[in-house]
Amino acid sequence: MLFKSLNIIEPILKAVEEEGYTTPTPIQAQAIPIVLQGIDLLGCAQTGTGKTAAFAIPILQLLSANKVYDKKRKIRSLIVTPTRELAIQIGDSFNAYGRHTGLKSTVVFGGVNQNPQTSAVQQGVDILIATPGRLLDLIHQGFISLKDVELFVLDEADRMLDMGFIHDVKKLLALLPKKRQSLFFSATMPPEIVKLANTILINPSKVSVTPVSSTVDIIQQKVYFVDKGNKNGLLIELLKDKNIKTALVFTRTKHGADKVVKILIKHNIKAEAIHGNKSQNARQRALTNFKAQTTRILVATDIAARGIDVDDLEYVINYEMSNIPETYVHRIGRTGRAGAKGTALSFCDAEEKEYLRDVEKLIAKKIPVIDNHPFPLMDHNPVKAPKQEQGRRSSGHARPKPPTGNTGKKKWFARPNGSR
Repeated sequence: MLFKSLNIIEPILKAVEEEGYTTPTPIQAQAIPIVLQGIDLLGCAQTGTGKTAAFAIPILQLLSANKVYDKKRKIRSLIVTPTRELAIQIGDSFNAYGRHTGLKSTVVFGGVNQNPQTSAVQQGVDILIATPGRLLDLIHQGFISLKDVELFVLDEADRMLDMGFIHDVKKLLALLPKKRQSLFFSATMPPEIVKLANTILINPSKVSVTPVSSTVDIIQQKVYFVDKGNKNGLLIELLKDKNIKTALVFTRTKHGADKVVKILIKHNIKAEAIHGNKSQNARQRALTNFKAQTTRILVATDIAARGIDVDDLEYVINYEMSNIPETYVHRIGRTGRAGAKGTALSFCDAEEKEYLRDVEKLIAKKIPVIDNHPFPLMDHNPVKAPKQEQGRRSSGHARPKPPTGNTGKKKWFARPNGSR
């Protein structure tokens, strides 16, 4: 199938071809015709499946078919997304696919001065891409009205839940017109997300692609068993390989990300961290440097990394195993995109073996173990966590598991993944 066969109007088709695309991804092929019919959509798809174009292209086409020629443009489409990075990337997609339509879009997000954003909104925009906090703030200040919204998109709904934005989303829903077309995207569908979708959508069509349990087969997955204290040494050892031109390294916490960056810099490896405590400008600069390969290693927490899309990224390294198995799939999905090759390397200490088992159960395969390395795991018989600590919450979160052995000191806290 080609984009031409999806009845896309010439100005958008021209822009899509200029971007180098001729064949739609599965979610684009399924979702675009549904959205063009004006039907609500429930999409179960993760980042990297092409879902942004799956809603951006039909939204641009629907707005183009019914242009409003008022003196000042009104916000007719609203896309709400959890992270600044993802909001910026969605904005870039609308600009790219809509370059020949005459439609205007802008992005609003927190962590930066609001004046340029409010100025753009006041000049008039057709499409607004926003994070929940800044959007509510600008609404309360009187800069933004949602009364003219015809098309609403809630993107990465499960991540909204993870980040505590569901209350904000419900506030926004109360401000939207009852008569509208709504599109809802989530990588996973825990009960709370299904409940939220039911309050937003009316008789939706459902599209599901690349279930979270099926990792991209083209990605080479390997695991290294290593003591926690030797993870730095193993990382430095692996990065001696000049074939690893760039790598995205994941930690569970902000503090952990900063510590890894300090170690790498100490060993003359250019590295930067990206997490919630960094300013928006610092995060964008780090991402730009990484894409340009002036920074070799980008160290990220899960929430900060959601939405990072780097072309030809070959290596993802899980410095720490996630305590949520679905998150492992999201992490390694940063590589091996669009048919490119990718490698995911995971460091697993004794306390993380339960997490690894959860991952292997989810993806229904054993991850090959690399035994031949300088820092083998010394503790081969970790104490099993109590049974009640091994359950899974219905929301899709893994129940935190305590460390093994006699820790004595409070080295570990049961907090949500990536919250520290």
